[in-house]
Amino acid sequence: MKYLIERGLMFGNLIRVDSPVWVERYNRALKHLTGKATALTDFHIDISGFSPEVGDELGDALYLNHDGVNRQFILLTTEQATAPLLNAKFSTSRGILRQFILDNQQELFALTARDAVAGELVNSVFAVSSPADLFKVGKLKVEADTTGGTVRTAAKLRGLIDRFKTERDAWWDDALIGDMIALADETGDIARYPVELDQTEFAQDNFWTSHFGGLYLFRGVDHPAVISRTAKAALGDLPTRYVFDFGDRAAIAKFLSLNRLAEPVVEARGLDVAALLHQKMDFVVAEVASRFGEDLTGATRRDLRLLGRRYADRLPDEWQGLAALARWAEEGGDWPRITSDHPAYFYTLRASNHADADLVNMLLSELSPLDIRQLFICHKEAFYAAYAGWTEAKQAYVADFLDREYQVDKAGTRAALFGHDAPLSEPPPPPKASGPWGSGKSKGPSPSMIERVGPWGSVRRK
Repeated sequence: MKYLIERGLMFGNLIRVDSPVWVERYNRALKHLTGKATALTDFHIDISGFSPEVGDELGDALYLNHDGVNRQFILLTTEQATAPLLNAKFSTSRGILRQFILDNQQELFALTARDAVAGELVNSVFAVSSPADLFKVGKLKVEADTTGGTVRTAAKLRGLIDRFKTERDAWWDDALIGDMIALADETGDIARYPVELDQTEFAQDNFWTSHFGGLYLFRGVDHPAVISRTAKAALGDLPTRYVFDFGDRAAIAKFLSLNRLAEPVVEARGLDVAALLHQKMDFVVAEVASRFGEDLTGATRRDLRLLGRRYADRLPDEWQGLAALARWAEEGGDWPRITSDHPAYFYTLRASNHADADLVNMLLSELSPLDIRQLFICHKEAFYAAYAGWTEAKQAYVADFLDREYQVDKAGTRAALFGHDAPLSEPPPPPKASGPWGSGKSKGPSPSMIERVGPWGSVRRK
C-alpha cells in the first residue's frame, strides 16, 4: 500500500493527535469506553476517533467497533467531520457521524474545548450472528457525552431551572439554588452556550455491510431486496422475498430499473460521455497490460492507446462493449445492444437522482471492478482489497492516476461523474440527420431497437 500512502490516497485527511492535552483526553475517553489506554504520544484518528497506530499497538483493529456493530467514537475536535472512516462495517456510519457533528457543531465545539466527547452508535442489535439479524437494525441512536458527563449534568441543571421557574417557593429554596450553582460551575452558562445535543436518531433502511462477505440491504424502496457479493445460498432464510447475488445480473438490473435507482450514463446531462467511456476503456487496457508484465509507470492516455492496439486480441468483452458505445456516442455509429448479461453492462450505468445514490454507486462499482476510479471513489474497502491483489505495475499506475487525475479536484470529479444537474428547459429534438451528440453519418438507433436495450426500457436521448 506504499504507493497509496505516499500520495495520501490511504490514511489521508486523518487528524493528527500530538499534543499532551489531546493525548490525555483521548486516553481518558478510551479508558471510559473500552478500559484500554495508549502509550503513544503521536498518532492519527479518523472521524470516529479510531487510530490505525493505536489499533496496531493494541493488536485490535476493532477496538472502537466490537464485533463490527454499535461503533463507538471519540471526538477531540469538530474538524473530525472532514476525516474518513476507516474499517467501515456499515455504509451509513460515516454519514451519521458527520451529520451528528455538523448538526451539533456549536455544542461540540464548546464541549471539546474542555474535554473529549465519547459516544456510541446504538441500535438494538449487539452482535450479528446471522444475516437475518441485519433486518433487526432499524434506527440508530447516537449517545454521546464528555468523559466528565457534562451533557448529563446540563440536562440535570435544566431540570432544576425548570423547577426554579415553576415551583411557587423556589426563590426561598436555598438547597435548590445551591444545587443549581454547583452544577453551573461544571457546565458553564447553558443559556448562552447550550450543551444539549440534537439530531441523535437516524433511520437505517438501505445500507451496505461488510458482514457475511458483503451485503446490500434495500428495504426502503418499492421492491425490497438483498444483494450479496458472495453466493446467496449461504445466507439462509431471510425475511425478504428477493435475494440476489452478483451472479444474478439480470435480476439486479431489473431491481435497479423497477426502483428507478440507476440510469444509463448516455442520458447524463452535462457529462462528456465519450470521454468517460474512453477512460473506462483505458482502465481495462491497464488491467490487461499489467497482466502481461508491461511497465505502466507514468503511463498516459496515449501510452494506453498504444498498449490497447498491442493487445487488441486480448481485450475482454468489457472493453469491446464500451468501445462500441463510444463509437455510437462520437460518430453516430450502430447502436450497440448491451443487455444485462453483457460484461460491460454495469459499466454503462450510474445512480439516478435519489437519496441513496451513493449506495447505488457503491454497488455499481463492485459490479464494474475494472473501473478503478469509481471503485476508489465509491467503495474504499473494496478498492483496497482489490489493490492488494494487483501486480506492482498496476498498483503504481493506479496510485499515480488517482493522484494526478482525482486528487487535484475531488469535488469536481465527483460532481462530473455522479452529479445531477436539473435541466433549465426541455432540450429540442436533434436534427433528423444527426446523432445524439451533433452531426454524424448515422441516424442513430431506431425506436424499436432502443426499446430492447436493457431492462430499464427505452434510452431517451436528450
